[in-house]
Amino acid sequence: MVNARRAHHAHKGPNRRNSPTPQVYAESTTTAAMIQGPEPEATRRIAGTTESSRANRRWWDGNADEYQLEHGRFLGDDRFVWGPEGLDEAQAALLGPAAELKDKAVLEIGAGAAQCSRWLAGQGARPVALDLSRRQLQHARRIDQALADGTGGAHHGGTGGGAGVSVPLVQADAGRLPFADASFDLACSAYGALPFVADSATVQREVRRVLRPGGRWVFSVTHPVRWAFPDEAGPEGLTAVASYFDRTPYVEQDDRGLAVYVEHHRTLGDRVREITAAGLRLVDLVEPEWPEWNEQEWGGWSPLRGRLLPGTAIFVCVAE
Repeated sequence: MVNARRAHHAHKGPNRRNSPTPQVYAESTTTAAMIQGPEPEATRRIAGTTESSRANRRWWDGNADEYQLEHGRFLGDDRFVWGPEGLDEAQAALLGPAAELKDKAVLEIGAGAAQCSRWLAGQGARPVALDLSRRQLQHARRIDQALADGTGGAHHGGTGGGAGVSVPLVQADAGRLPFADASFDLACSAYGALPFVADSATVQREVRRVLRPGGRWVFSVTHPVRWAFPDEAGPEGLTAVASYFDRTPYVEQDDRGLAVYVEHHRTLGDRVREITAAGLRLVDLVEPEWPEWNEQEWGGWSPLRGRLLPGTAIFVCVAE
């Protein structure tokens, strides 16, 4: 889920700035033992498909515990939230009215701990939660098991009624979806996958391939305008210091020069062109305003910045 799901800390590209020290976790999904590693070097350089995928899979496997611990209460166990602003699918209905989700086959890409999929299941849909990170999917299964046992997840209290539902989980790369053509009625992603892949156009084509004609594809990402600003929650994050048009990836690398984390930037125009080239039609672009009730800071997202600059862009598309 906001695998903002993907927006873990204060970030220097659209999502990262002061990265946490890389960590290696014990296999248990309860209490995580951490082994600290050397601080990575932040740079801007080209990073291809394989390097980006490998680095981000390892990063999310190593940081999933901390991510779920830090943001799990906001995400809930069965809540569908589109980004740090707190826009809820239960109110926004970007996938369609909740009453019409029943029996719909839905693919969630970059699902994290499958909070969104659990909400969808609570509406009677048939979701499949896909993520590149095995560790994130372990958290999904942990929450499923806790809810099924009646002990409750660590952060129950979502709006979906998905408690006790075991969501099918798939570990796979978003650029190579392991599903037959026209397998799904709907697809969604809340900050999942797209900011982290080198070839997001391929992801768009893959989503179109697995969607049935007329199917809806809704995804949220960091608003592209944020790329030009420092990812700081305070006033220093209000002044543009980089080019919005510079598409050079943000890379954190180890002392051997190997990427340990990668983010890729696309302008709004880039996203629209990728969508239309894939055989999808853009029907809405939602830029959530920061609500008065939300006083949290989430990395570079904050009430101060959110009330002046858009932080999230949600693209609502339909398969032609």
